[in-house]
Amino acid sequence: MNDEEENLQPSRPISTFNLETTLDDKEPLPLDQKPIACIVLGMAGSGKTTIMQRINAYIHEKGHPSYIVNLDPAVLDVPYGAHIDIRDTVNYKEVMKQFSLGPNGGILTALNLFSTRFDQVVDLIDKKARKLDYVFIDTPGQIEIFTWSASGQIISEGLATSFPTCIIYVIDTPRNTSPITFMSNMLYACSILYKTRLPFLIVFNKIDVVRHDFINEWMKDFEAFQDALAKDESYSSSLAHSMSLVLDEFYENIDTVGVSAMTGEGVEEMFKLIDGKCKEYEETYYQELLEKEKEREKAKLEKQDEDIRRLEQDFRRFNTAGKKQPKTEDEELQDFLQDIKK
Repeated sequence: MNDEEENLQPSRPISTFNLETTLDDKEPLPLDQKPIACIVLGMAGSGKTTIMQRINAYIHEKGHPSYIVNLDPAVLDVPYGAHIDIRDTVNYKEVMKQFSLGPNGGILTALNLFSTRFDQVVDLIDKKARKLDYVFIDTPGQIEIFTWSASGQIISEGLATSFPTCIIYVIDTPRNTSPITFMSNMLYACSILYKTRLPFLIVFNKIDVVRHDFINEWMKDFEAFQDALAKDESYSSSLAHSMSLVLDEFYENIDTVGVSAMTGEGVEEMFKLIDGKCKEYEETYYQELLEKEKEREKAKLEKQDEDIRRLEQDFRRFNTAGKKQPKTEDEELQDFLQDIKK
């Protein structure tokens, strides 16, 4: 193994992360007693990392035992204590160097490498689940790398099949004062929702700079949004007008909250909504899991029945081939004459 390959190896194995295990807890936990896993997504500059810092402060203040996982391999420093950090497993700069990649390609490759052992992360969290209330997953600022990659799907589905899971989508409120920008962000949020099918919470961040009241009005009052669009006479505004009709149902079935990561305003309300996502998960995604499990079990039984049927057919063919055919009268007469001669 050369020096470059050694740099791609984990600086310490995942099994030695700061995760205490309780080997005596063998009984599976009921769904409502498992920690809620929250995957935090957001565009670059939305304040996602600052939100994570505020979340970390809140759970310590309220005494909620939680685990935080950092999945951004390119960040220099995180302002919170991550229990599991991708940087401890994959060297982002060495990945870029060895595979001749740019920044985005390096992040994607690092995430792909980490996802191959994410089942270990899930197992470690599961061993500690009895003592946890929440699990927060901080993702890269290059949101498309996580949401549209195979590794992102592996990680999100790996969590969702083991714990009640929700998506927290962080939006930069000051940047969305334009109705066109707001519509673009909502379309992206809608696409993530339909791709993951997980309970979804939109967090409007930086309300200490710009209040999010105008966004609430746009989402609840179709005419108010159309009035805002009327001020922009461009092709994009015409497109946004058409898309707003499509997103009307999306607005009715989505939870939103305004938060200031700097002052802490709205954080408590955000946690109340997160707690409600457990029931939503149980009523939606978990039911899909049960249906898929029934389908797999049905397919398994059907395959077993088919294998048994084929085995019985083969057995009958074998018996038929090995069984002597009844003798004719001439053959019996010949046997009788042979016996007389003897």
